[in-house]
Amino acid sequence: MRLAGKTALITGAASGLGAAAVARMSQEGCRICLGDIQEDAGEALAASLGDDAFFIRCDVTREEDLAAAVDETVERFGQLDILFHSAGIVGAVGPLATTPGAEWRFSIDVLLNGTFYAMKHAARVMTPRRSGSIITMASTAGLMGGLGPHAYAAAKHAVVGLTKNVAAELAGHGVRVNAIAAASMATPMVANVLTGDPNDIEGAKAKLAEASPLRGRPGLPEDVANAVLWLASDESGYTTGHTLTTDAGITVGATPEGPEFAEYSPIIREAGKAGLDE
Repeated sequence: MRLAGKTALITGAASGLGAAAVARMSQEGCRICLGDIQEDAGEALAASLGDDAFFIRCDVTREEDLAAAVDETVERFGQLDILFHSAGIVGAVGPLATTPGAEWRFSIDVLLNGTFYAMKHAARVMTPRRSGSIITMASTAGLMGGLGPHAYAAAKHAVVGLTKNVAAELAGHGVRVNAIAAASMATPMVANVLTGDPNDIEGAKAKLAEASPLRGRPGLPEDVANAVLWLASDESGYTTGHTLTTDAGITVGATPEGPEFAEYSPIIREAGKAGLDE
């Protein structure tokens, strides 16, 4: 019961990483507002949790939807302690020259502007209480180049920067702000990219396991949910402005084969010399 007595708003809560966080945080005693545009799935998940959860339709491209979700959480539960902004899409895909401007703008609207709106309205109610944990969803594509489409990478880099900046602003008000940078996880969105079928989670796991630096171990939604739990709980009470990776070491260059120079050889020195002088 690490979140007993706490309340959370989770966006993108009806599936994928958001739904995994709902399940994990509910297990730990948290009361949750589930925000999503997937109404049937969101309503069903909230109903399965009883009186400690409710669903609200929330389109993250609409600031008024996020403001309403925050206000409804406070109205129902009396407070907002945690925001996990999980909602996202893959967004515009393809070379720079053929990316339509409208697709670029919509991608940024979902991935970056939605993050801003969520943080803004969570901070609005957390700051007066001088308490709260805001958790944004970044990506390994927000830390390195070449890991995602252009709009996605740009937005996720911006989410990392925005998280640091907002953390600097809100620290003096007792509100912590952190991000999670995940590699590809076995979610419906990733399954759709890898297999063409959003329901083929097992197929996605198999493909992710093949590429994982932790040989044979795919990334799972529960890995992100556990990271969210720690950042949401008082156990991370002295951590703010941090981007926590759940990526099997991808962003430090880990590969299944290991790094170059992994085997011993005599020291390599200047001008082609090897070994130490006796």
